Amino acid sequence: MFVDRDIFLEGIAASPGIAIGKVFLLEEEDFCFIRKEIPKSFREAERKRFDDAIEKTRSEFTVTYNKINDVLGENYAHIADVHILILDDPTLKKDVYKLIADGVNAEYALFKVLDKIIRSFENINGSFFKERKVDIQDVGKKILANLFGKKGKKLARLDEESIIIANNLTPADTVSVRGKKIAGFATDIGGKTSHTAIIAQGLAIPAVVGLKNISSLVKAGETIIIDGDKGEVVLNPSSKTLLHYKNKYDLQLSRTVELEKLKNLTSETTDNHKIFIFANIDHSDEVPLILNKGAVGIGLYRTETIYFNRDSIPNEQEHFDTYSKVVQQISPYAITIRTFDLGGDKLTKMGLLNLGFESNPFLGLRSTRLCLKYPEIFISQLRAILRVSVLGKVKLMYPMISGLAEVRAVNAILDKVKEDLKKENIKFDENMEVGVMIEVPSAVAVIDSIAKEVDFVSIGTNDLIQYTLAVDRINENVAYLYDPMHPAILRFIKRIIDEGHKAGIKVAMCGEMAGETKYTSVILGMGLDEFSVSPSQIAPIKKIVRSMSFVDCKAMAEKVLKLEDSKLILKEIDLFYETRGINA
Repeated sequence: MFVDRDIFLEGIAASPGIAIGKVFLLEEEDFCFIRKEIPKSFREAERKRFDDAIEKTRSEFTVTYNKINDVLGENYAHIADVHILILDDPTLKKDVYKLIADGVNAEYALFKVLDKIIRSFENINGSFFKERKVDIQDVGKKILANLFGKKGKKLARLDEESIIIANNLTPADTVSVRGKKIAGFATDIGGKTSHTAIIAQGLAIPAVVGLKNISSLVKAGETIIIDGDKGEVVLNPSSKTLLHYKNKYDLQLSRTVELEKLKNLTSETTDNHKIFIFANIDHSDEVPLILNKGAVGIGLYRTETIYFNRDSIPNEQEHFDTYSKVVQQISPYAITIRTFDLGGDKLTKMGLLNLGFESNPFLGLRSTRLCLKYPEIFISQLRAILRVSVLGKVKLMYPMISGLAEVRAVNAILDKVKEDLKKENIKFDENMEVGVMIEVPSAVAVIDSIAKEVDFVSIGTNDLIQYTLAVDRINENVAYLYDPMHPAILRFIKRIIDEGHKAGIKVAMCGEMAGETKYTSVILGMGLDEFSVSPSQIAPIKKIVRSMSFVDCKAMAEKVLKLEDSKLILKEIDLFYETRGINA
């Protein structure tokens, strides 16, 4: 038993790991809202003052976007997009303008409008909506800080391992800890899908959120313990408690060291069945990291980042310069370059298209279907990829393929590009492998036909699960239905693997499911050839692979494929690992 001096607080486990450090209290900005009457002759100037604050806030959010993009990649940078979307909401501006026109000062007008919007969320249940309310509050505070001329809170220079305690952390706050002595985060508010949680996971920093009042219970400089695995925080830890958690922390470090030793070992089972573990990346900056983690190449290079934070379409040379840097860094290993997976809204903002609002862009004009509708956008990227193919072992992959007709259509464009390059005497690898991502149920239905016309396939489980189960996993009302172990998903994966092998091609998986150690035995047992995962998951997946036999995995996979309930499937997986003493 721990002594009474310990204070245990329960919150939400946001990012795993143990952290021990001193409290760094990040206090909230205080604003005094006084209603002032603005004479008619000054109201236009007051409106301009509000507009200037909006533009300054937009610039700050853009800086945040760029910083997240540079540190964690485009998938995480979308977090900042939420704030920009709120800032651009025409209703927000219109209502503030109306109050200013009625003679109210900008600060008070914004306060009243935000208060009305936030109140509308009060009666809506669910963490998803609570987090959107927090987003609106964050945007409002940023605008108000610029109206009041305040510079905002900053992280001071830290001389020892610290744990940030705050009511809430904005994306800018969270990502700014990179390079500082920050051991963990703990906040009053937030949930599993909050920005703090998502970025903390990306930075691999332990975090607990939703603690309600921790910011009012701690003092700067106090010792505090974060347990990101259980969602617990310990204030005023006794020497006994401190020793207990230091032992847990040391165990955590020893596991990290143990995983480090695996980086130069092959990914093969105890009965010598070999698979390949590749990495998913967004930037060339990530290449040294994935090589250090033991990746044997890049299974998914997302090319969307070149399109962000700009108002014009990248030209062929920009594509070439970007890709060649990655290809040369990863050589002699292979790299699979995915053609852009963007929606038409992004290209409209660049002035190329005039695509109107799409009510459901995920089922709209995006990705490969966008390339087919506007091939001129696609061609410059294909030319660049073909040109870099002579610099290393390059593979090309099309995303969001829904059927055989699309495969043939994009390959026809590729063939035309090859002809043009030949006429221009520009060299490229004529044997460059071309594959597709399978992430749409219709593609699974005709995978036998698709597999005969490509060199490889890669399963994009994130979208495949969402589209198959009709579940938006960030929608709190249905997120619980997002189930990688749903029998339909497992049978789809098995069908893709079997049909790929019948056609004599390799089958990879690049979705998040590939990086979940809990699912490794099943996926491996179904015959998957290649795993492509986030850098942090390379070593854990390799450890699991090297801890079991392929024969056992195959037998277990055959068993679970006959089960009709995901709970029974998970129970069977747990039993499989437990009987072999494997910690997945």
